[in-house]
Amino acid sequence: MDLRKFRLDEPALSTFSEERDEYERDYARLIQSPAFRRLQGKSQVFGAGSGDYYRTRLTHSLEVSQIAREVARRLGTQYPFLSKKEHPGLVLDPSVVEIAALAHDLGHPPFGHKGEEVLNRLLMKEHGLAYEGNAQNFRILMFLEKRAGSGSGLDLTAAVLLATNKYPYSLDEPGRLKGLYSSEWHAINHIREQWVMPTGCSTLEAQLMDLCDDIAYSTHDIEDGIRAGKIQMNRTFFEDQRLIDNLVQEIVEDQGNMDVGWDQVDIPAMVKRVLAAYLQQWEELYALYDHESSRTRREMKARWVSVFAGRVGIIEDPAKGWKKVTFVLEGQQDIDLLRTMEILKKLAWVTLIKDFRVQRLQMRSEIMIRRLWDSFMRPEQGRLILPPDWVASFDQHKHNWTWARFIADYISGMTDAYAEKVYAELYASKSGSIYEMD
Repeated sequence: MDLRKFRLDEPALSTFSEERDEYERDYARLIQSPAFRRLQGKSQVFGAGSGDYYRTRLTHSLEVSQIAREVARRLGTQYPFLSKKEHPGLVLDPSVVEIAALAHDLGHPPFGHKGEEVLNRLLMKEHGLAYEGNAQNFRILMFLEKRAGSGSGLDLTAAVLLATNKYPYSLDEPGRLKGLYSSEWHAINHIREQWVMPTGCSTLEAQLMDLCDDIAYSTHDIEDGIRAGKIQMNRTFFEDQRLIDNLVQEIVEDQGNMDVGWDQVDIPAMVKRVLAAYLQQWEELYALYDHESSRTRREMKARWVSVFAGRVGIIEDPAKGWKKVTFVLEGQQDIDLLRTMEILKKLAWVTLIKDFRVQRLQMRSEIMIRRLWDSFMRPEQGRLILPPDWVASFDQHKHNWTWARFIADYISGMTDAYAEKVYAELYASKSGSIYEMD
Protein backbone atom coordinates (compact mmCIF):
# COMPACT_ATOMS: atom_id res chain seq x y z
CA MET A 1 0.00 0.00 0.00
CA ASP A 2 1.34 3.41 -0.94
CA LEU A 3 1.76 5.38 2.29
CA ARG A 4 0.97 8.64 0.49
CA LYS A 5 -2.41 7.37 -0.74
CA PHE A 6 -3.45 5.81 2.55
CA ARG A 7 -6.81 6.99 3.97
CA LEU A 8 -7.46 6.65 7.68
CA ASP A 9 -11.15 5.77 7.60
CA GLU A 10 -11.76 4.04 4.28
CA PRO A 11 -11.37 0.26 4.06
CA ALA A 12 -8.18 -0.76 2.29
CA LEU A 13 -8.75 -1.50 -1.39
CA SER A 14 -7.19 -4.48 -3.08
CA THR A 15 -5.86 -2.24 -5.83
CA PHE A 16 -5.13 1.49 -5.89
CA SER A 17 -5.73 3.75 -8.83
CA GLU A 18 -2.96 5.97 -10.09
CA GLU A 19 -1.84 8.57 -7.57
CA ARG A 20 -3.32 11.33 -9.70
CA ASP A 21 -6.79 9.77 -9.41
CA GLU A 22 -6.57 9.51 -5.62
CA TYR A 23 -5.71 13.18 -5.36
CA GLU A 24 -8.51 14.08 -7.75
CA ARG A 25 -10.86 12.44 -5.27
CA ASP A 26 -9.38 14.62 -2.51
CA TYR A 27 -9.76 17.73 -4.66
CA ALA A 28 -13.42 16.94 -5.42
CA ARG A 29 -14.25 16.23 -1.77
CA LEU A 30 -12.68 19.49 -0.68
CA ILE A 31 -14.11 21.94 -3.20
CA GLN A 32 -17.59 20.44 -2.90
CA SER A 33 -17.62 20.76 0.88
CA PRO A 34 -19.69 23.46 2.63
CA ALA A 35 -16.62 24.51 4.63
CA PHE A 36 -14.81 25.41 1.41
CA ARG A 37 -17.79 27.36 0.04
CA ARG A 38 -18.05 29.31 3.28
CA LEU A 39 -14.59 30.77 2.69
CA GLN A 40 -16.25 33.17 0.23
CA GLY A 41 -17.98 34.81 3.20
CA LYS A 42 -14.98 35.05 5.53
CA SER A 43 -12.70 38.07 5.79
CA GLN A 44 -9.15 38.10 4.49
CA VAL A 45 -8.18 41.68 5.42
CA PHE A 46 -11.26 43.76 4.65
CA GLY A 47 -14.59 42.40 5.79
CA ALA A 48 -16.24 40.00 3.38
CA GLY A 49 -18.80 42.06 1.51
CA SER A 50 -16.73 45.27 1.72
CA GLY A 51 -16.60 45.37 -2.06
CA ASP A 52 -16.37 43.17 -5.12
CA TYR A 53 -12.66 43.90 -5.56
CA TYR A 54 -11.20 42.86 -2.22
CA ARG A 55 -10.01 39.37 -1.44
CA THR A 56 -11.87 36.95 0.79
CA ARG A 57 -10.48 33.77 2.35
CA LEU A 58 -11.71 31.92 -0.74
CA THR A 59 -9.97 34.06 -3.36
CA HIS A 60 -6.84 34.17 -1.20
CA SER A 61 -6.80 30.36 -1.00
CA LEU A 62 -7.26 30.06 -4.76
CA GLU A 63 -4.33 32.41 -5.35
CA VAL A 64 -2.10 30.54 -2.92
CA SER A 65 -2.96 27.26 -4.63
CA GLN A 66 -2.08 28.65 -8.07
CA ILE A 67 1.32 29.89 -6.91
CA ALA A 68 2.05 26.67 -5.03
CA ARG A 69 1.15 24.39 -7.92
CA GLU A 70 3.32 26.29 -10.40
CA VAL A 71 6.30 26.38 -8.05
CA ALA A 72 5.94 22.66 -7.28
CA ARG A 73 5.96 21.90 -11.00
CA ARG A 74 9.13 23.96 -11.52
CA LEU A 75 10.94 22.44 -8.55
CA GLY A 76 10.12 18.96 -9.86
CA THR A 77 12.19 19.66 -12.95
CA GLN A 78 14.94 21.49 -11.05
CA TYR A 79 15.73 18.95 -8.29
CA PRO A 80 16.34 15.38 -9.57
CA PHE A 81 16.06 13.82 -6.09
CA LEU A 82 12.32 14.60 -6.06
CA SER A 83 11.62 12.14 -8.88
CA LYS A 84 13.26 9.32 -6.92
CA LYS A 85 10.60 9.50 -4.18
CA GLU A 86 13.00 8.02 -1.65
CA HIS A 87 10.85 9.18 1.29
CA PRO A 88 7.10 9.97 1.31
CA GLY A 89 7.81 13.34 2.93
CA LEU A 90 10.42 14.33 0.35
CA VAL A 91 8.02 14.50 -2.58
CA LEU A 92 6.50 17.53 -4.31
CA ASP A 93 3.33 16.58 -6.14
CA PRO A 94 1.70 19.70 -7.65
CA SER A 95 -1.79 18.29 -7.07
CA VAL A 96 -1.14 17.63 -3.38
CA VAL A 97 0.32 21.09 -2.81
CA GLU A 98 -2.65 22.66 -4.62
CA ILE A 99 -5.19 20.83 -2.45
CA ALA A 100 -3.33 21.68 0.75
CA ALA A 101 -3.30 25.35 -0.24
CA LEU A 102 -7.04 25.28 -0.89
CA ALA A 103 -7.60 23.73 2.54
CA HIS A 104 -5.16 25.77 4.62
CA ASP A 105 -7.61 28.45 5.84
CA LEU A 106 -10.74 26.38 6.50
CA GLY A 107 -10.28 26.74 10.25
CA HIS A 108 -10.47 30.52 10.33
CA PRO A 109 -13.60 31.79 12.11
CA PRO A 110 -15.66 34.82 11.02
CA PHE A 111 -14.02 38.25 11.24
CA GLY A 112 -10.47 37.10 10.54
CA HIS A 113 -7.77 36.94 13.19
CA LYS A 114 -9.91 38.84 15.70
CA GLY A 115 -12.47 36.02 15.66
CA GLU A 116 -9.71 33.50 16.32
CA GLU A 117 -8.32 35.58 19.17
CA VAL A 118 -11.70 36.02 20.85
CA LEU A 119 -12.70 32.35 20.62
CA ASN A 120 -9.34 31.28 22.04
CA ARG A 121 -9.68 33.74 24.91
CA LEU A 122 -13.22 32.56 25.74
CA LEU A 123 -12.31 28.88 25.61
CA MET A 124 -9.09 29.27 27.60
CA LYS A 125 -10.52 31.54 30.29
CA GLU A 126 -13.63 29.55 30.98
CA HIS A 127 -12.73 25.98 30.03
CA GLY A 128 -8.95 25.66 29.67
CA LEU A 129 -9.28 24.74 26.00
CA ALA A 130 -7.44 26.29 23.07
CA TYR A 131 -8.87 27.57 19.82
CA GLU A 132 -6.35 27.81 16.99
CA GLY A 133 -7.08 28.21 13.28
CA ASN A 134 -4.64 25.56 12.05
CA ALA A 135 -5.91 23.06 14.59
CA GLN A 136 -9.50 23.85 13.64
CA ASN A 137 -8.56 23.09 10.03
CA PHE A 138 -7.97 19.47 10.97
CA ARG A 139 -11.07 19.29 13.14
CA ILE A 140 -13.05 20.30 10.06
CA LEU A 141 -11.23 18.00 7.64
CA MET A 142 -11.21 14.97 9.93
CA PHE A 143 -14.41 15.29 11.95
CA LEU A 144 -16.86 18.14 11.36
CA GLU A 145 -17.20 17.94 7.59
CA LYS A 146 -19.32 15.18 6.10
CA ARG A 147 -19.11 13.45 2.76
CA ALA A 148 -21.29 10.89 1.02
CA GLY A 149 -20.74 7.51 2.61
CA SER A 150 -19.10 8.88 5.77
CA GLY A 151 -20.46 10.57 8.84
CA SER A 152 -17.19 12.03 9.99
CA GLY A 153 -14.67 14.01 7.97
CA LEU A 154 -13.61 14.10 4.33
CA ASP A 155 -11.13 11.23 4.77
CA LEU A 156 -8.38 12.74 2.63
CA THR A 157 -5.19 10.94 1.70
CA ALA A 158 -2.26 10.92 4.10
CA ALA A 159 -0.21 13.02 1.67
CA VAL A 160 -2.79 15.82 1.63
CA LEU A 161 -3.29 15.76 5.39
CA LEU A 162 0.44 16.10 6.07
CA ALA A 163 0.80 18.73 3.34
CA THR A 164 -1.79 20.81 5.20
CA ASN A 165 -0.02 20.34 8.54
CA LYS A 166 2.26 23.39 8.87
CA TYR A 167 2.77 22.90 12.60
CA PRO A 168 3.41 19.19 13.35
CA TYR A 169 2.84 19.42 17.09
CA SER A 170 0.13 18.82 19.66
CA LEU A 171 -1.30 21.90 21.36
CA ASP A 172 -1.20 19.89 24.58
CA GLU A 173 2.58 20.28 24.64
CA PRO A 174 3.60 23.02 27.12
CA GLY A 175 4.11 26.41 25.47
CA ARG A 176 2.69 25.43 22.08
CA LEU A 177 0.72 28.27 20.47
CA LYS A 178 0.17 26.53 17.13
CA GLY A 179 -0.41 22.90 16.36
CA LEU A 180 -3.25 20.38 16.44
CA TYR A 181 -5.86 19.50 19.04
CA SER A 182 -5.08 16.19 20.72
CA SER A 183 -8.12 14.53 19.09
CA GLU A 184 -6.66 14.98 15.59
CA TRP A 185 -2.97 14.91 16.54
CA HIS A 186 -3.22 11.25 17.52
CA ALA A 187 -4.22 10.29 13.96
CA ILE A 188 -1.80 12.68 12.25
CA ASN A 189 1.08 11.50 14.42
CA HIS A 190 0.18 7.92 13.50
CA ILE A 191 0.68 8.82 9.82
CA ARG A 192 3.94 10.61 10.64
CA GLU A 193 5.22 7.53 12.45
CA GLN A 194 4.32 5.34 9.47
CA TRP A 195 6.25 7.73 7.23
CA VAL A 196 9.17 7.91 9.72
CA MET A 197 8.99 11.72 9.72
CA PRO A 198 11.64 13.48 11.84
CA THR A 199 10.21 15.10 14.97
CA GLY A 200 9.09 18.66 14.37
CA CYS A 201 9.67 18.52 10.59
CA SER A 202 7.01 19.16 7.95
CA THR A 203 6.84 17.52 4.53
CA LEU A 204 8.25 19.46 1.60
CA GLU A 205 4.68 19.93 0.38
CA ALA A 206 3.61 21.52 3.67
CA GLN A 207 6.65 23.80 3.68
CA LEU A 208 5.97 24.93 0.11
CA MET A 209 2.30 25.60 0.85
CA ASP A 210 3.26 27.67 3.90
CA LEU A 211 5.83 29.73 1.98
CA CYS A 212 3.39 30.38 -0.88
CA ASP A 213 0.83 31.56 1.68
CA ASP A 214 3.38 34.13 2.85
CA ILE A 215 4.11 35.13 -0.76
CA ALA A 216 0.43 35.76 -1.41
CA TYR A 217 -0.03 37.66 1.84
CA SER A 218 2.95 39.95 1.20
CA THR A 219 1.84 40.80 -2.35
CA HIS A 220 -1.91 40.42 -2.75
CA ASP A 221 -2.93 42.02 0.54
CA ILE A 222 -0.75 45.03 -0.26
CA GLU A 223 -2.52 45.30 -3.60
CA ASP A 224 -5.85 45.43 -1.74
CA GLY A 225 -4.41 48.04 0.62
CA ILE A 226 -3.29 50.27 -2.27
CA ARG A 227 -6.68 49.88 -3.95
CA ALA A 228 -8.44 50.88 -0.71
CA GLY A 229 -6.19 53.92 -0.22
CA LYS A 230 -4.81 52.56 3.07
CA ILE A 231 -1.35 52.36 1.50
CA GLN A 232 -0.66 55.66 -0.25
CA MET A 233 1.97 55.50 -2.97
CA ASN A 234 3.82 58.73 -2.21
CA ARG A 235 6.92 59.79 -0.28
CA THR A 236 4.96 61.44 2.53
CA PHE A 237 3.42 58.07 3.37
CA PHE A 238 6.47 55.85 2.85
CA GLU A 239 8.89 58.13 4.70
CA ASP A 240 6.58 58.75 7.67
CA GLN A 241 8.61 57.97 10.79
CA ARG A 242 5.53 56.59 12.54
CA LEU A 243 5.11 53.99 9.80
CA ILE A 244 8.77 53.01 10.03
CA ASP A 245 8.64 52.81 13.83
CA ASN A 246 5.50 50.66 13.71
CA LEU A 247 7.08 48.27 11.21
CA VAL A 248 10.22 47.94 13.34
CA GLN A 249 8.12 47.30 16.44
CA GLU A 250 6.11 44.56 14.70
CA ILE A 251 9.31 42.86 13.51
CA VAL A 252 10.98 43.01 16.93
CA GLU A 253 7.91 41.70 18.75
CA ASP A 254 7.26 38.81 16.34
CA GLN A 255 8.91 35.94 18.20
CA GLY A 256 7.82 33.49 15.51
CA ASN A 257 10.11 35.01 12.92
CA MET A 258 13.50 35.17 14.59
CA ASP A 259 15.09 32.52 12.33
CA VAL A 260 15.86 35.06 9.59
CA GLY A 261 18.50 36.71 11.75
CA TRP A 262 17.05 40.13 12.53
CA ASP A 263 19.71 40.50 15.21
CA GLN A 264 22.32 40.60 12.43
CA VAL A 265 20.98 43.68 10.64
CA ASP A 266 20.06 47.29 11.32
CA ILE A 267 16.29 46.79 11.24
CA PRO A 268 15.25 50.47 10.84
CA ALA A 269 17.79 50.92 8.02
CA MET A 270 16.56 47.84 6.19
CA VAL A 271 12.92 48.86 6.59
CA LYS A 272 13.71 52.26 5.06
CA ARG A 273 15.65 50.64 2.23
CA VAL A 274 12.87 48.21 1.32
CA LEU A 275 10.18 50.90 1.48
CA ALA A 276 12.26 53.29 -0.65
CA ALA A 277 12.91 50.60 -3.27
CA TYR A 278 9.23 49.64 -3.33
CA LEU A 279 8.13 53.22 -3.86
CA GLN A 280 10.78 53.78 -6.52
CA GLN A 281 9.56 50.72 -8.42
CA TRP A 282 5.99 52.06 -8.23
CA GLU A 283 7.03 55.46 -9.55
CA GLU A 284 8.90 53.91 -12.48
CA LEU A 285 5.98 51.66 -13.45
CA TYR A 286 3.47 54.45 -12.92
CA ALA A 287 5.34 56.57 -15.45
CA LEU A 288 5.73 53.61 -17.82
CA TYR A 289 1.99 52.91 -17.79
CA ASP A 290 0.90 56.53 -18.40
CA HIS A 291 -0.02 57.18 -14.76
CA GLU A 292 -2.65 54.45 -14.73
CA SER A 293 -2.79 53.36 -11.09
CA SER A 294 -4.87 50.22 -11.69
CA ARG A 295 -2.42 48.75 -14.19
CA THR A 296 0.56 49.81 -12.07
CA ARG A 297 -0.93 48.13 -9.02
CA ARG A 298 -1.48 44.85 -10.86
CA GLU A 299 2.00 44.93 -12.39
CA MET A 300 3.61 45.56 -9.00
CA LYS A 301 1.81 42.56 -7.55
CA ALA A 302 2.72 40.33 -10.48
CA ARG A 303 6.40 41.29 -10.40
CA TRP A 304 6.77 40.67 -6.67
CA VAL A 305 4.99 37.30 -6.92
CA SER A 306 7.38 36.42 -9.75
CA VAL A 307 10.43 37.50 -7.72
CA PHE A 308 9.42 35.51 -4.67
CA ALA A 309 8.11 32.41 -6.48
CA GLY A 310 11.12 32.32 -8.79
CA ARG A 311 13.52 32.23 -5.86
CA VAL A 312 11.87 29.28 -4.06
CA GLY A 313 14.21 26.32 -3.80
CA ILE A 314 15.25 23.41 -1.58
CA ILE A 315 18.32 23.22 0.64
CA GLU A 316 19.67 20.86 3.27
CA ASP A 317 18.75 21.64 6.88
CA PRO A 318 21.61 20.07 8.88
CA ALA A 319 20.15 21.15 12.22
CA LYS A 320 17.08 18.96 11.62
CA GLY A 321 18.58 16.35 9.31
CA TRP A 322 15.87 17.16 6.79
CA LYS A 323 15.37 19.37 3.76
CA LYS A 324 14.03 22.92 3.76
CA VAL A 325 11.87 24.82 1.25
CA THR A 326 12.91 28.45 1.30
CA PHE A 327 14.23 31.27 -0.89
CA VAL A 328 17.51 30.15 -2.41
CA LEU A 329 20.29 32.13 -4.06
CA GLU A 330 23.42 30.39 -5.38
CA GLY A 331 22.69 27.27 -3.37
CA GLN A 332 22.27 29.11 -0.05
CA GLN A 333 19.22 30.39 1.81
CA ASP A 334 18.43 33.92 0.64
CA ILE A 335 18.01 35.53 4.04
CA ASP A 336 17.80 39.04 2.59
CA LEU A 337 14.78 38.17 0.46
CA LEU A 338 13.10 36.44 3.41
CA ARG A 339 13.54 39.61 5.45
CA THR A 340 12.21 41.71 2.57
CA MET A 341 9.08 39.57 2.40
CA GLU A 342 8.59 39.92 6.15
CA ILE A 343 8.82 43.71 5.89
CA LEU A 344 6.14 43.71 3.17
CA LYS A 345 3.96 41.42 5.29
CA LYS A 346 4.32 43.82 8.21
CA LEU A 347 3.49 46.72 5.89
CA ALA A 348 0.20 45.03 5.08
CA TRP A 349 -0.46 44.28 8.75
CA VAL A 350 0.39 47.74 10.09
CA THR A 351 -1.48 49.71 7.44
CA LEU A 352 -4.52 47.46 7.09
CA ILE A 353 -5.20 45.50 10.28
CA LYS A 354 -3.93 48.28 12.56
CA ASP A 355 -5.97 50.96 10.77
CA PHE A 356 -8.30 52.55 13.34
CA ARG A 357 -11.39 51.96 11.19
CA VAL A 358 -10.53 48.28 10.85
CA GLN A 359 -9.95 48.19 14.61
CA ARG A 360 -13.46 49.60 15.13
CA LEU A 361 -14.88 46.83 12.97
CA GLN A 362 -12.85 44.27 14.89
CA MET A 363 -14.15 45.60 18.20
CA ARG A 364 -17.67 45.31 16.82
CA SER A 365 -16.96 41.72 15.72
CA GLU A 366 -15.57 40.90 19.17
CA ILE A 367 -18.78 42.12 20.78
CA MET A 368 -20.85 39.98 18.42
CA ILE A 369 -18.83 36.81 19.01
CA ARG A 370 -18.88 37.29 22.78
CA ARG A 371 -22.64 37.75 22.85
CA LEU A 372 -23.23 34.79 20.52
CA TRP A 373 -21.08 32.73 22.86
CA ASP A 374 -23.07 33.86 25.89
CA SER A 375 -26.34 33.02 24.14
CA PHE A 376 -25.35 29.45 23.29
CA MET A 377 -23.19 28.47 26.27
CA ARG A 378 -25.99 27.39 28.64
CA PRO A 379 -26.96 23.98 27.20
CA GLU A 380 -30.59 24.16 28.27
CA GLN A 381 -30.97 27.49 26.46
CA GLY A 382 -28.53 26.82 23.63
CA ARG A 383 -30.33 23.65 22.56
CA LEU A 384 -33.45 25.70 21.84
CA ILE A 385 -31.76 28.18 19.51
CA LEU A 386 -29.24 25.97 17.68
CA PRO A 387 -30.02 24.15 14.41
CA PRO A 388 -31.45 20.68 15.17
CA ASP A 389 -28.80 18.85 13.13
CA TRP A 390 -26.05 20.43 15.22
CA VAL A 391 -27.77 19.39 18.45
CA ALA A 392 -28.19 15.86 17.10
CA SER A 393 -24.50 15.76 16.18
CA PHE A 394 -23.52 16.84 19.69
CA ASP A 395 -25.71 14.15 21.27
CA GLN A 396 -24.14 11.55 19.00
CA HIS A 397 -20.55 12.54 19.83
CA LYS A 398 -20.84 14.09 23.31
CA HIS A 399 -18.59 11.42 24.81
CA ASN A 400 -15.78 12.87 22.65
CA TRP A 401 -16.33 16.64 22.94
CA THR A 402 -17.50 19.19 25.48
CA TRP A 403 -20.36 21.62 25.02
CA ALA A 404 -17.85 24.49 24.96
CA ARG A 405 -15.88 22.92 22.07
CA PHE A 406 -19.16 22.25 20.29
CA ILE A 407 -20.19 25.92 20.55
CA ALA A 408 -16.76 27.06 19.37
CA ASP A 409 -17.14 24.75 16.36
CA TYR A 410 -20.54 26.21 15.55
CA ILE A 411 -19.51 29.86 15.83
CA SER A 412 -16.21 29.33 14.00
CA GLY A 413 -18.00 27.80 11.03
CA MET A 414 -20.08 30.94 10.48
CA THR A 415 -19.38 33.38 7.69
CA ASP A 416 -19.16 37.06 8.63
CA ALA A 417 -22.64 37.72 7.24
CA TYR A 418 -24.21 34.71 8.95
CA ALA A 419 -22.72 35.69 12.31
CA GLU A 420 -24.22 39.14 11.90
CA LYS A 421 -27.57 37.61 10.91
CA VAL A 422 -27.77 35.37 13.97
CA TYR A 423 -26.62 38.23 16.19
CA ALA A 424 -29.38 40.44 14.76
CA GLU A 425 -32.00 37.75 15.35
CA LEU A 426 -30.95 37.49 18.99
CA TYR A 427 -30.23 41.10 19.88
CA ALA A 428 -31.53 43.55 17.27
CA SER A 429 -35.02 45.00 17.53
CA LYS A 430 -35.84 43.87 14.01
CA SER A 431 -34.47 41.16 11.74
CA GLY A 432 -35.55 39.23 8.67
CA SER A 433 -38.39 36.76 8.32
CA ILE A 434 -38.31 33.69 10.56
CA TYR A 435 -38.86 31.61 7.42
CA GLU A 436 -35.43 32.47 6.01
CA MET A 437 -33.35 29.34 5.58
CA ASP A 438 -30.23 28.94 7.75
